[in-house]
Amino acid sequence: MAEILSALRSLMASHSPPLHALIVPSEDYHQSEYVSDRDKRREFVSGFTGSAGLALITKDEARLWTDGRYFLQAMQQLSDQWQLMRIGEDPSVDSWISDNLPREAAIGVDPWCVSVDTAQRWERAFAKNHQKLIQTSSNLVDEVWKNQPPAETNPVIVHPLEFAGRSVAEKLKDLREKLAIEKACGIIITALDEVAWLYNIRGSDVSYCPVVHAFAIVTLNSAFLYVDKRKVSSKVSSSIQENGIEVREYSTVSSDVALLASNQLDKDTGLSSGQNGVCESGTCEAEEKNNDLIWVDPASCCYALFSKLDAKKMLQQQSPLALAKALKNPVELDGLRNAHIRDGAAVVQYLVWLDKQMQEIYGASGYFLEGKGRSKKRSETMKLTEVTASDKLEGFRATKEHFRGLSFPTISSVGPNAAVIHYSPQPETCAELDPDSIYLFDSGAQYLDGTTDITRTVHFGKPSEHEKACYTSVLKGHIALGNARFPNGTNGHALDILARIPLWRYGLDYRHGTGHGIGSYLNVHEGPHLISFRPQARNVPLQASMTVTDEPGYYEDGTFGIRLENVLVIKEADTEFNFGDKGYLSFEHITWAPYQIKLIDLSLLTPEEIEWLNTYHSKCREILAPSMDKNELDWLKKATEPVSA
Repeated sequence: MAEILSALRSLMASHSPPLHALIVPSEDYHQSEYVSDRDKRREFVSGFTGSAGLALITKDEARLWTDGRYFLQAMQQLSDQWQLMRIGEDPSVDSWISDNLPREAAIGVDPWCVSVDTAQRWERAFAKNHQKLIQTSSNLVDEVWKNQPPAETNPVIVHPLEFAGRSVAEKLKDLREKLAIEKACGIIITALDEVAWLYNIRGSDVSYCPVVHAFAIVTLNSAFLYVDKRKVSSKVSSSIQENGIEVREYSTVSSDVALLASNQLDKDTGLSSGQNGVCESGTCEAEEKNNDLIWVDPASCCYALFSKLDAKKMLQQQSPLALAKALKNPVELDGLRNAHIRDGAAVVQYLVWLDKQMQEIYGASGYFLEGKGRSKKRSETMKLTEVTASDKLEGFRATKEHFRGLSFPTISSVGPNAAVIHYSPQPETCAELDPDSIYLFDSGAQYLDGTTDITRTVHFGKPSEHEKACYTSVLKGHIALGNARFPNGTNGHALDILARIPLWRYGLDYRHGTGHGIGSYLNVHEGPHLISFRPQARNVPLQASMTVTDEPGYYEDGTFGIRLENVLVIKEADTEFNFGDKGYLSFEHITWAPYQIKLIDLSLLTPEEIEWLNTYHSKCREILAPSMDKNELDWLKKATEPVSA
């Protein structure tokens, strides 16, 4: 680590101008949440492997900023040359730089790895001390990373219409109509899931996310895909070109953005006006004169491309594809429902297996009975760990139709580890399962017809009364949100409280949001909507045909954690009245797996909540039964027996 810092400082000193500091973000050229191995530059320089963080290297200091999910992990992984900066407790990176580096200091960053929003926020903070954000012409980390993994060259795959539900032509027509309304002549699309969704392509360039490293530019008359051409077979290339999309090398996006800015890009293609557009003959020329803005999403567009545009001719607002992608079409909704049935079957099969293993290996009383685990003699080969258990869950999923991998690293956590919200077990350090502790698993899969995300919390011994009360409070919030009816125009910020009220009654809470959108064989975290206490949850109203998770929790540091998560589809509600002619919305659960009755204090549930639980469990039995063998079905019947207070 010392050699890496020394080599970087040498490059900083020889840079023109010399750099007082270098910022190394976690993101790739597309501001992705998950990045490929080649793009893990912040991890390479710092040794910290968490998914979120930012490194700052100065002449004589190295600091790493990360959030509360990773404080403990960062303390364990950072060498003594690094200082941990706790987001929410310590000054932000831009504040720290402004206050601690000299006036007129030069702070370097690779402009491809930082969004417009972030770079402009930093520039405003630096301006008060006349400090400057310097865009480096190359990534300095890449220059010192001797064994940097090669760029991914996995094949681009066409996502069939039977799963996508809408053709590329339809999506391009809708997009161009939005461009025309906003007086824009073109749009630069940088978010990987938006490129994949628009062009109905998928790939495997990033673990857990079926996306391709690619940019797109769409104008009123033409469309481009910027991708490493080695990934595109002649068959796939033909399919893409049939939709009026020109395939260009990934690296040419920079020069093409400059052409777009000077209104030369369409001329450069040799395409006649309107060939692939929405204009009728004779109308395109008039539209082109009026429509001269270029649309960029400042949250996902990198600063490098933005810097090639004329600020006066730019439309900076959220990509129109974010909402279009979130509003699932009927084919996508059916696919998501079917994927969640197969996924629910895998989860139940896992619980049946795990219940048996916990009893046989650890003498646990099991999923249904309460009692302390009996210590049993066992060999090392028989022990269950957080990792071996989660591998088994992946194995059950892998047998299902259309399975293409996990949708995120499985959170498989026992006892104190379950209190770490984004815990990631590692084979060398993970805990052994414990019959006398809570076990939480948050997991999901990618299927060709949908993406899944489910959390269940279980106990194979005797849960304490406190654990039961906490679990029941989380369940009550989970039910309350899932049962909500609300008028059109309501945002996720307004609904977040429903999941927390049962916890607040005891003075309890949780530090994460309550729900996120989910992709259709795309990213497991999908915006633009969310259900959260965070202000951005006010930005987008919830709408029919969106997907959203319902996942309240409670975490007691050093002891246990509880979370329950289902995926919901937002649908029109059948209400007796329609005040204000707004129309009302409600939720449909599409996740199927039982809640553990042993962890519920039934005396704390209302009759309506008990009725909901019994109805949900009855549907679980009915929906999953065809996927079960006799042993699994017997277990499921027992797990979903009706209860009463």
